[in-house]
Amino acid sequence: MNNKYFIEKQRENHIKWRKSHISSPDWGIQNKDRNGNPISREYIIPRRIWNENIWEGIRTDLLIYINDPVNPIQAHTGSHNLMSSWVVCANLYFAIKTTPALKVLMLDFLKIKVSEKITAVSDVELEFAFPKGSNLHPSELLGEMDGGRGSGQTSPDVAFIVKTANGEGIILTECKYTEHSFYACSARTKKDTKKRKANPDPLRCAKNAIECDYSSICHQTEWGREYWKYIRLSNHGIETLIKCPASTAGYQLFRQQSLANGIKQKSNLDIVASVVAFDERNVDLKKCLGTTGIKDFQNDWNEIFQPDAIFKTWTHQEWVEFVRTHQVNGEFDIWLKYLNNRYGY
Repeated sequence: MNNKYFIEKQRENHIKWRKSHISSPDWGIQNKDRNGNPISREYIIPRRIWNENIWEGIRTDLLIYINDPVNPIQAHTGSHNLMSSWVVCANLYFAIKTTPALKVLMLDFLKIKVSEKITAVSDVELEFAFPKGSNLHPSELLGEMDGGRGSGQTSPDVAFIVKTANGEGIILTECKYTEHSFYACSARTKKDTKKRKANPDPLRCAKNAIECDYSSICHQTEWGREYWKYIRLSNHGIETLIKCPASTAGYQLFRQQSLANGIKQKSNLDIVASVVAFDERNVDLKKCLGTTGIKDFQNDWNEIFQPDAIFKTWTHQEWVEFVRTHQVNGEFDIWLKYLNNRYGY
C-alpha cells in the first residue's frame, strides 16, 4: 500500500465515520493556506466539539487529566482533526492509565517489545515531562526554556512509567499515524524571529558525518539547545550518515533520543527507552530518513549511535492485536470495535 492511497483511504473512512459519531455536520478550520486563507476540510470538526474526537470510554477522564490545574497539558492544535496522531495516541494508550487489566496487558506487551526486565507498569502519562525544577525537566536537560507539556518542548506523546527488579524505568514514546516524517530541524530556518537568529548556513547540516562534527556546527546550540550533548555517533553512524540525522526528517526522533539519553545519563533509572509507535501501513515514515543515509529507521536508527538509552519500535496494529488475542472474556470488545471501525486496527 503506497502512502498516498493509505492517507486518502483513512480520510474517506473518517469522513464516513463522522456522520454517525460527530454531533455537528459543520466543517472545522485548521491552519491557513499560502495566501493566508483558513483551511476547512470535511475531516476537520469544529474546535468547540473536539472532545467528540475521543473515544467515549475515556473522554471524561482525559478531559480531567489534561485540564489538571497544577500540571496542565496543551492538547495538540490539531486535536479537532479526525486524522490527528495526538488523538490516535489518546484513543490507543490513555485507557491503560485508568484500566488495571490493560496495564497488565501492556506489561506483557512491553516485555516482548522493549525489555524482559520490566515487572510492572505503574503509570501512563501523555505529553510527558519530569516536573519543573527537576534536573531532568527539558528546560534543564535540553535547554528548552520556553515550552510546556504539549507545546514548545520535547515531551513524548506517551510515557509508560515502569518497574524492574532493580528499580524503575521509563518508556518514552512518539506516536505517529499518517505523518510522512519526523519533520525537519527548526534551526535550519533562514529567517530571524524575535527570540532567535536565523541559521547563517543551513547547507552545513548536509555534510557527511565522516567530514563533519555535527555537534560543533549545530545551530540549535546557538539557541541554547543541548541535544548533541547527549548524542554520540557510533563508527557505523560516522560512516553511514550523509547529513545530520535531525536535519530534514528526523528532528522529533532526534530530540526524543537526546532526551532519553540525557535521562539515562543523569538518573538512576534502571531502564530508559525511546520508542516509536506507528501505523504499519505508513511506508513513507519507515523510509523518511533515506536522504540521511538511514534506509529504515526501525532497523538502522539505533545503529548510528553509541549504546545508551534503548531504542525500539512497535506498530499500533501489534498493540491492538495483542489486546484482542490476550483479553479475558471479551472485556475490551467495545473499545476494539471502535478502533477497528474508525482506524481499521
